[in-house]
Amino acid sequence: MIRRLFYTLAFMHYFYGVWYDLNYVKLPGLKPTSGIPLKGRLRFLTFWDMLLQGFFFAICLLNDFIGTNENVPKRIPLIRKIKDLILASLAFPLANFVALTFWGLYLVDRELIFPKALDPYFPTWLNHVMHTNIAVFILIELFTSFRKYPSRKQGIGILVAFMAVYLVWIHIIHSYTGMWVYPILEVLNLPLRIVFFAVLLGFTIALYILGERLNGLVWRKQLKDLKKA
Repeated sequence: MIRRLFYTLAFMHYFYGVWYDLNYVKLPGLKPTSGIPLKGRLRFLTFWDMLLQGFFFAICLLNDFIGTNENVPKRIPLIRKIKDLILASLAFPLANFVALTFWGLYLVDRELIFPKALDPYFPTWLNHVMHTNIAVFILIELFTSFRKYPSRKQGIGILVAFMAVYLVWIHIIHSYTGMWVYPILEVLNLPLRIVFFAVLLGFTIALYILGERLNGLVWRKQLKDLKKA
């Protein structure tokens, strides 16, 4: 019952955050752009991650009703396989990537990631929904629900493919508008942008491995039992 309440809270938390952002947050200069739906929100990785986290916790809730949360199930339902794969390959690394890179750049120079001029338009609580709570909720899920990680090749392959799609997307936006999604890209020349993207990709892969290691430590006994089953 507690797990089900948590999943419901997490899903509604993201649903309300997305709904409020789309309907009440009017950022200056963020207007609908041809080919960029949802009032231009889809240019931001944060928004992609919000949609992903909301979808993931909806899957968690559905699994709680029609799947299984057993540590070593005799038969693993498809919905449980999907849940475990999404957390490992996307939900955990992306949530922590968004949280750590946002607050890291914010502490160095917030103008590079979230200019102070946006404060009157973007409520503080929504900022934490998008850039803080995502990491908190996914860590709670990792520590309270057992899962078997996919092969590293499969998990990292899905993650890299996702990041590659987003990288192509922001370049498409730049080609249409002449502007970069994030202010930091405006101050980097081409070689530095390549290095910047490579470092961020490496950091994302490191977060995947961190999640895999944490899962192995937290659920060591269950993983051993699963191998014996």
